[in-house]
Amino acid sequence: MKYYIQETKWKQIFANLKSVKGIHSKNEDRIRRFMESVWYMARSGCQWRLLPEIYGNYRSVHKRFKKWCEKGIWEKLLKYTQDPDLEVQMIDGTIVRAHACAAGYKKDTGAQEALGRSKGGFTTKIHALVDALGNPLKFTLTAGQRNDITQAEALTENVSNSVVVADKGYDSNAFIAGLENKGCEVVIPPKRNRKVQRYYDEHIYKERHLIECFFGKIKHFRRIFSRFDKTA
Repeated sequence: MKYYIQETKWKQIFANLKSVKGIHSKNEDRIRRFMESVWYMARSGCQWRLLPEIYGNYRSVHKRFKKWCEKGIWEKLLKYTQDPDLEVQMIDGTIVRAHACAAGYKKDTGAQEALGRSKGGFTTKIHALVDALGNPLKFTLTAGQRNDITQAEALTENVSNSVVVADKGYDSNAFIAGLENKGCEVVIPPKRNRKVQRYYDEHIYKERHLIECFFGKIKHFRRIFSRFDKTA
């Protein structure tokens, strides 16, 4: 069986999984096979039922994946494997096009499933917070037509005493004041329609390319590049 997760990375991941309640970590090979199956599915973009037999029964894999989602295990794993550089933090959003098969879920939960229509068509928007190295710290999902600023406070609620970099879509008096009250230096270019143009550090702002690079990396995973799932 070909492993996609590097051995050194896997040892770190498995060591952290042992501390998560609800995971039977005695059978390391079984857990690694499951993790590899999720990696393969995300990278290739295949349907669950088309998962190669080497990973086991696709129904069992999907059942465990769903269970981990409900228990928040993926979020815990992200936190455990982080070694963030919090001197500078960046926020932004990116559009993901949704395939027609993603439609059809219960209408009253459309907003919860982060599906909507924007200029790009049927879309979902990924909002992210990354550290000074461009590594992910936090995500939120919304319908594609939602403005970036709507998720700004949710992404930065635990950010303090840091440099926060974002594009002019986040140029909001209330948002900027909130960050400054938490001891942050805000690097956001002002909108043209401001009566009084604010100063921002253009040199630090150049580092914003790191969050764009992060979005570029995750979109190598076809399951992220194009959405097929009905549920978020």
